[in-house]
Amino acid sequence: MNPNPTPEPNDGFDWQAAENDVSHADVVDLDAVRERRANYTPADLAAEDPDDGEDGPVLVDSIAAQRRPRFTLSGFRDATRVPIVPSWLKSSAEFGGNLAWAAGFGLHSIAYHGLRTPKYAVKLAWRTPRGFARICAGYNRWLWDLEGEPVRQAIVRAAVDKPDEAKMYDRLSSKRDRRVRWRGMVTVFLAVALMLAVGALLLAPHAAQYATLAALLILFGVVGAPADKPLLDTAVVRNDAAPLTSAEVFTALSVLGIKGINDAIRRGDNGKRWFPAPIARENGVGWRAEVELPRGVTASSVVEKREELAAALTRPLGCVWPEANAEVHPGRLVLFVADKDMSRAKQKPFPLLKSGTVNLFKAAPFGTDPRGAVVTITLMYASMIIGALPRFGKTFALRLALLLACLDPRAWIEAFDLKGTGDLSPLEPVAHAYRAGDDEEDIEYVVTALREVHAEMRRRTKVIRDLPRDLCPENKVTDELASNRKLKLHPIAIGIDECQRGFEHPKYGAEIEEIAEDLVRRGPAVGIFLLLATQRPDAKSLPTGISANAVLRFCLKVMGQTENDMVLGTSMYRNGIRATMFARRDKGIGYLAGEGDEPVIVKTFEIDGPAAEAIVARARAARERYGNITGHAAGVVLDTTAVRRDTVLQDVLGVMAEAEPKLWTEVITERLTALRPDVYAGLTRDQLTAALKPYGVRTGQVWGTDPETNRGANRKGITRADILNAITKRDRDNGNGKTK
Repeated sequence: MNPNPTPEPNDGFDWQAAENDVSHADVVDLDAVRERRANYTPADLAAEDPDDGEDGPVLVDSIAAQRRPRFTLSGFRDATRVPIVPSWLKSSAEFGGNLAWAAGFGLHSIAYHGLRTPKYAVKLAWRTPRGFARICAGYNRWLWDLEGEPVRQAIVRAAVDKPDEAKMYDRLSSKRDRRVRWRGMVTVFLAVALMLAVGALLLAPHAAQYATLAALLILFGVVGAPADKPLLDTAVVRNDAAPLTSAEVFTALSVLGIKGINDAIRRGDNGKRWFPAPIARENGVGWRAEVELPRGVTASSVVEKREELAAALTRPLGCVWPEANAEVHPGRLVLFVADKDMSRAKQKPFPLLKSGTVNLFKAAPFGTDPRGAVVTITLMYASMIIGALPRFGKTFALRLALLLACLDPRAWIEAFDLKGTGDLSPLEPVAHAYRAGDDEEDIEYVVTALREVHAEMRRRTKVIRDLPRDLCPENKVTDELASNRKLKLHPIAIGIDECQRGFEHPKYGAEIEEIAEDLVRRGPAVGIFLLLATQRPDAKSLPTGISANAVLRFCLKVMGQTENDMVLGTSMYRNGIRATMFARRDKGIGYLAGEGDEPVIVKTFEIDGPAAEAIVARARAARERYGNITGHAAGVVLDTTAVRRDTVLQDVLGVMAEAEPKLWTEVITERLTALRPDVYAGLTRDQLTAALKPYGVRTGQVWGTDPETNRGANRKGITRADILNAITKRDRDNGNGKTK
């Protein structure tokens, strides 16, 4: 009996009886059992439970099927080969940039230390006596074997209690004597050699004497330098970032509060199998880690917690860039941790800042990614949408794209700044059409210019349709066709900042939207591409027919999933491409989609107003040599008379007699042209339909008689009653204000 029994808890439970029930039970080590079961085979299962026998539990797949294949031909065929030549050697631009940096670094160091040579000479002279003394003291210790003196003294003290140690002292003393005699002979030889060298130096030319004196001065000065005071000053201060380790990444992911990761860790997952490839340096500017997240965890859930991930890694937010690698599967995370904050790091200069031209049919530099590599875009055959919150670099990105277009001397540039601040004004000297503002006359100018481009698009479709197959095999404008000035198929770039101001205009918005949608759909094939920028990406300011057909998309900081997907495309937010993760200081940084297989994070090149003006001046000089100064750049004033539709309803009503309640659209266009040839010359049925659409007048099937064949037919036409109703409504709205 235990003299001091533990009192039973007073909870109404019979603990003694429970202990008696399990007194003969075995104690099971759960950890050992779990580890053994992780490597079970069907035979092991059968052996563990004899009752199972032949009908016991067996795995569905065979052991061979469960074993991962190794060293198979298909495995090597599907494997990704590491490039033999590094990327920085294959890229002439990157190699030249690295070479220029190395040359600049060397010249800076030479100039820095060269300027401080007198200071270094004084420091060397001041430290020479100390250095000479240190060399003499060190030689003296070597000559007399003073390094072994503490050992010998220790043995002498030990011999007091242990007489046997005296023999050890005798042996050490004998070795020391032999060593000192040998070193003494070396010293005599060195002394004779030194005297001969001094004698030869006295007979040598003065240059040799000064050189020897300088060498000795440097030697004694370096030896005499204090340990905490180096001779040379620091020419370059390095801020080495801490390396990224798998343990650090695992710890950071474990504190994000993601359920799937937490569950895996509770099951004993230590993260050792999360890294399919070693963490490695990339482009010399950061660390790249590929992470195979636990089953059921998507990379987008980590991307969404970028700020928390940066805090867990104890790195600046601008250094941490998680991305989803959808090419592998949604759970593959690519984490790039840069040495420097992307928003604050010095960016590479714009490659075309001082020289060079652009071929719009080829890629042109647009910005840099977090790794510092140049990211390019190809503007031809693709319209572009740029979206962001105010003051995050949206207009500058649009202006950069237009600067690339103006550096192709063949291209026409049409720039419309509906914000009205003049951010696109540097493009005026090369613009075929330019306007800043959103007043009524500014919108009329934009509509007039878009109508001209729309008509030009129709002309081009006919030209391309009639070209021989060998000249135009794909029925679209090519680089060679654009250079053929007789065909007039040069590229046309149209940039509209704050495009929602045009789409939402009460009078011309519908027509602007209709033309823009047609240009986005059909324009790229004939060399016309539209660049739209908006700070409010929604269905109203960025119509679906336009956003769904744009190829290039650049999304800077936005606030929500709707805005993100309106710019980047449907389901981008769900797939982990989230421009909502950018911080306030990430200006000019956004996701670029449509240029490559996957969206990439890009920081656009910083081109301020003076730099943009310098680029445009160079572009205008190239255009003057090419002979392509047209429109606004040539001083031509765009006539907006035809766009003023205040009289279009009266004109249509005037050409429709009371006895003609319905007329075909083509008949009305002919009569309008005859009525006002200066205004309606070249007016098409589609243009007339677009002109009447803002007033609520729609075309429908109208019965009429063809004057050439005298046969009746149903064709699209207009009802006179609709025109009268539209005039009545317009006059009422203009006179009494619009009613809700």
